[in-house]
Amino acid sequence: MQFKKIARDTLLKPLQAVSGIVERRQTLPILANVLMEQRGTTLSLIANDLELQITAKVELEAAMDQATTVSARKLQDLLRALPESSELGIDGKDGKLSVKAGRSRYSLQTMPVEDYPRLTMSQEQLQSFSLPQKLLKATLRLVEFAMAQQDIRFYLNGMLFVLDGASLICVATDGHRMSYASVALEGNYTRQEIIVPRKTIIELSKLLAETDDVVNIDLLANQIRFGFGNIELTSKVIDGKFPDFNRVVPTGHTKIVTLDRQQLLQTLQRAAILSNERFRGVRIGLQPGALTISCTNTEQEEAQEELEVAYEGESVNSGFNINYLLDVLAALNSSEITMALQDSAASGLFTLPGRTDFKYVVMPMRI
Repeated sequence: MQFKKIARDTLLKPLQAVSGIVERRQTLPILANVLMEQRGTTLSLIANDLELQITAKVELEAAMDQATTVSARKLQDLLRALPESSELGIDGKDGKLSVKAGRSRYSLQTMPVEDYPRLTMSQEQLQSFSLPQKLLKATLRLVEFAMAQQDIRFYLNGMLFVLDGASLICVATDGHRMSYASVALEGNYTRQEIIVPRKTIIELSKLLAETDDVVNIDLLANQIRFGFGNIELTSKVIDGKFPDFNRVVPTGHTKIVTLDRQQLLQTLQRAAILSNERFRGVRIGLQPGALTISCTNTEQEEAQEELEVAYEGESVNSGFNINYLLDVLAALNSSEITMALQDSAASGLFTLPGRTDFKYVVMPMRI
């Protein structure tokens, strides 16, 4: 691979887009590399981990057919360390990639292009839809924190996408809490459910921009593909049955109060300082005119807070994991949040006032 003169950022930006999925320790050493492939005037940078593949493209002036693979991390770190205005000269031969910038010269090891494993793309396209990038990014933000991490119930280690009629529903649960968000789509679609892996969701959230530019989503036989800007992200999906999320949402709660989200978040953040570091329990008490929040730890230290609220119903006390409450309050950007409780053995339900497109359920804990 050879470039007589190429701007630093021309390489760095697409490299940053794809290198997030590259693990430092790989079962196959070549997976630590990025595939750089030029066809005509289009330069593609490709990274994959056998489950997820990201391609970022950039247009060049000179047409050429060439390819190489080089360490994604080393090349990215090197380009970052060079001045922004750097003009690079790149030359690859004899298993090395030479990078020149001014009077500096660096030599990186390459591996054969033919050894680079590409994700086999499914040819069976089932349904396709699109929505603004910032809308999908905001929806993922409302749900992704509830995904499980390395759970033996593998189907929880991701996010459920439900395409149904004129809406996309996203759901995640780790067995202790569940987050649900829906967004309206243009068109009418056949109901279809797929589970998108956690790593795919995390990378997608990073790459989506706060813009009205669309992201095109293709549901394939055993994959999902996202296309936006100069990026294409293709991922295998999790083969499993996601729990019936509708059964988890409480429907009969009568002790309901609307709270200032930011005030509640700051109050819980203070209380969390003195919560038990292992169990992270917080006691929520709701009584006429007041919401009380209390935490204790093994050193017999205690935090107590009281908020004035517009509530005139029966009193109730419930215990929750304080981290689960902080997660949802930090993810929302609304000014208010509605909390519904019933008794100490019932889940807590958090929604947005006057809206049905978001639900968050938290299992109770004994404190």
